[in-house]
Formats: sequence, structure tokens, C-alpha cells
Amino acid sequence: MRVNLQPAFLLHSRPYRDSSQLLEVFTPEYGRLSLVGRGVHRKARGGSLRATLQPFRPLLLSFSGRSELQSLVSAEPAGLAITLRGERLFSGLYLNELLLRLLHSQSPHQALFAYYGETLHNLSGEAAIDTVLRSFELRLLDELGYGFDPLWDVRAQSSVKAEAWYEYHPGLGLVECHSQAVPEHSRFAGHDLQAIAKGQFGGARSQVAKRLLRQVIAEHLGGRPLHTRELFRQFRQKAVQ
Repeated sequence: MRVNLQPAFLLHSRPYRDSSQLLEVFTPEYGRLSLVGRGVHRKARGGSLRATLQPFRPLLLSFSGRSELQSLVSAEPAGLAITLRGERLFSGLYLNELLLRLLHSQSPHQALFAYYGETLHNLSGEAAIDTVLRSFELRLLDELGYGFDPLWDVRAQSSVKAEAWYEYHPGLGLVECHSQAVPEHSRFAGHDLQAIAKGQFGGARSQVAKRLLRQVIAEHLGGRPLHTRELFRQFRQKAVQ
């Protein structure tokens, strides 16, 4: 199979034998792909392949192969690189790691691909980082069919109530609980859940949404932590020293 000029973003790369690189890319028609880029120092349109193959840069990739590990034929930029710095850079790397860990290989996600590009542009601007990340996390869970609904009590089989409290049960979803019986970090107010479902993440609700979605996402990570969270924690520690 040969595919020409497929839009793509690079999620991750690492050395692979001699002068090659193993590239993990995200495409609209083929989802997450693993490609071998041979001779990354050779010239391509606009410079070397190494200069072209950068995260957060829209790409057009041509590749071929019959196995899950395919060969990169050519790569060229499809637009200017999206510049992210500081916390926004770590946020972009976090998105990439989420996609690497949660996307199934060679499963198309055209709408998610478009939303990822939109999310990167939002991160590069003045949008609140937490709002951008929480919106993407919810969209990702929905696109992957994990079925998380912040408005649904799975035990009562009814909508959450604004005045009630809920806890998240892995493999099930949200269940109404007695606030005194559940630790504060594990319970969620119904009115907060209703706001989160509407994409309202402002103020104190930002931390509530972060806490909830971290629990939901952790269920699908197989018990393995995200490296970007630890890197971000170290970055913040150095920033306050």
C-alpha cells in the first residue's frame, strides 16, 4: 500500500537503527501510525527531514508498507509550525501522549484530527489552558467511544441532580453517593457535573473537572502514569525556585 500526501502531525519520534527514526504520527484517514523514517538527514523540500519532522507542525506525509510498521517515503510541511512555550508546550506534549496511549493503530479519526489541530491553535493563543485541555479530554473520550457521560447516574439510570453528590466508579460511571461517606477528593457535586457537560470550566470548577477527568482517563491507561505529568510537575517546581 502506498499513501501520498496524507495530512499528519508528529506525536513522538525516537532513534531507530543507524540514521533512522521511529515516528509516531496522527493522520485523519489512518489514525495513529508507526513509520520508519530512514536517512533523516537527507534533503526534503524546505530542508532536511529532521527539520521538517517536528511536533505541532502540520505535515503532508507519503508512506508505504503492508505491516503495522510502515516506511516514510517523503515529508513536507503543510503550514507553519504552531509555537508553544512554557506551560503551553507541556500541555501540547500532554495531548500528544494522550493520543499515543489511547488511540488504536490505524483507526481513522477525521473529526478528532481536525479538533486536535484546532486545540493546538487555541493553546498557542490566549485561551485558558485548563479549559482547552478539559475540552479536548472530553472530546477524546467521546470520539474513542468510552461512553463517559457527566450527566448520567449509571446506578439510578437517570440524569444527575444538581443538589446531589456523585463518585466515579471505574468501568461504570458516576453514581450518587452520600457526601459524608466519600472523601472530598473522590466526590463531585451534581451542579459541577452539569456545568462540566456544558464546557464551563471556569473558577474553582477547573480543578473539579481536572480531578474528574483524570480519574476517567486513568481507567484507560492500564495503570501506567503519563510521563508528561511528571515533567510538568518538575517544570513547575523549578519555576518557583
